[in-house]
Amino acid sequence: MPAWLSDAVFYEIYPQSFNDTNGDGIGDIEGIIEKLDYVKELGCNAIWLNPIYDSPFKDAGYDVRDYKKVAERYGTNDDLVRLFDEAHKKDIKILLDLVPGHTSEEHEWFKKSCEADRNEFSDRYIWTDSAFCGIGGHPYIGGEAEREGCYMLNFFKCQPALNYGVLNKTEKWQLTPDHPSCIETREALKDIMRFWLDKGCDGFRVDMADSLVKEDDDDKSATGAIWTDIRKMMDRDYPDAALISEWCNPQCALKYGFHADFYLDHHGNGYNVLVRDCETEGGDHSYFKKDGGDDPERFLSDYLPRYEGSRKYGYISFITCNHDTPRVTKALDISEIKLAYAFFFTMPGVPFLYYGDEIGMKYLENVRTKEGGYQRTGSRSPMQWDKDQKNFGFSDAEADKLYIPMDSAADAPSVTEAKNDPDSIYYTVKSLIDLRHTYEDLQADASFKKVYSKKGERILVYRRGDLLLAVNPGASEVHVKTGDFEGNIMDVIAGDMIYGIGTTELTSGELVLGAQSFAVFK
Repeated sequence: MPAWLSDAVFYEIYPQSFNDTNGDGIGDIEGIIEKLDYVKELGCNAIWLNPIYDSPFKDAGYDVRDYKKVAERYGTNDDLVRLFDEAHKKDIKILLDLVPGHTSEEHEWFKKSCEADRNEFSDRYIWTDSAFCGIGGHPYIGGEAEREGCYMLNFFKCQPALNYGVLNKTEKWQLTPDHPSCIETREALKDIMRFWLDKGCDGFRVDMADSLVKEDDDDKSATGAIWTDIRKMMDRDYPDAALISEWCNPQCALKYGFHADFYLDHHGNGYNVLVRDCETEGGDHSYFKKDGGDDPERFLSDYLPRYEGSRKYGYISFITCNHDTPRVTKALDISEIKLAYAFFFTMPGVPFLYYGDEIGMKYLENVRTKEGGYQRTGSRSPMQWDKDQKNFGFSDAEADKLYIPMDSAADAPSVTEAKNDPDSIYYTVKSLIDLRHTYEDLQADASFKKVYSKKGERILVYRRGDLLLAVNPGASEVHVKTGDFEGNIMDVIAGDMIYGIGTTELTSGELVLGAQSFAVFK
């Protein structure tokens, strides 16, 4: 396990939308370098970059045309290496986005795979043996290649699936994971990883990490075997590099070699019911909703088995949002979001802050899809640096040339305004990250224990190491007798409060939490 992960707080940068320095309306690597001091000042000591590889951008760069070449609109390979170097000077790690399951249909591998005559790439993708033979249970394309066959897709039409094998083979054209061609695909992935690790990259966030071997068994053992093999390579050759999965099943992902796994926004899971439970009948029941929110038991019933089943292998990563998820401002107001972030940044594991969430950027409802974003596009709008500058300081381009339109609302937030307001969410986030860095008991490895939670009650009290934390997201003051606390906290005395939101008090006999409050006691 890379030691630096224990105190890591990541900042996710969607490079198209972060900072444009050449006036073309699209963010670039030079723009990220220019803002490294901002990231450092915020307290984040690691960055995850969404894909910066050469691409036709039919899925915003998740359709990779060349894994070893930076897309021209962002800069060059040398620019990316310079970003690694400049970030390291500031003690900031950089993770690249690894897309292992598919490529662009314009990738040279795929062009060769489409040829009628067999070659070294014929089995790099999943093909049937007939142009009239579909692929049951999977999207596929036929009739677009000289080759006799249909090919499997992972997502959009532009994303043919790479071939890591099929575990439960039922067709003669299918290959098993131990077939030499499938092993070559795995080795090609390792080669890409080595290419960037050797240039200074600090690891990878892995897109759709659980989707490699098709017709997999329930515990993903065949896909897991691939990642276990890759982890052995990393432990041997790059022991300080991190591997973080988009899987949302830490019991699998961490056991199979990942250092951390994202807690994603899946309908009805623990993360979803905290801040995005607005898809059920009867209104929004998100735990952090001031009015109408639910108790924390639904979250705990999902989270605790994940945590207990994975903690000895690695970390769970809470996110404020990401490029695939509506910004939390869509559902919660700033007072509610402050409490949610206080919770995220004081939980075990490695947290991720999505660019702009630290100033309360909004989810834009009525922007047209861009590069396959569709409903995700509203979370990908340009960073809002300074309201008094053109395009909020994101770009000098004319408004109609911007990657995605800016937030045009009169109350659109900006970094400069947030820094001038001591009560802004920016300072809440900054103070929480600083608190996490200051106290080891709030970092990735320190234990988590539920101290008080009851069905029908809004309050949650939990313990991180020797720290006691309590949150009340509701609209009413709550009193709890300390004698009702679980675990080894039998004689609670008045604790020193080291962080608080709202009105709180802890005595030897009672914990009082005012409306919408959060507190950390030592």
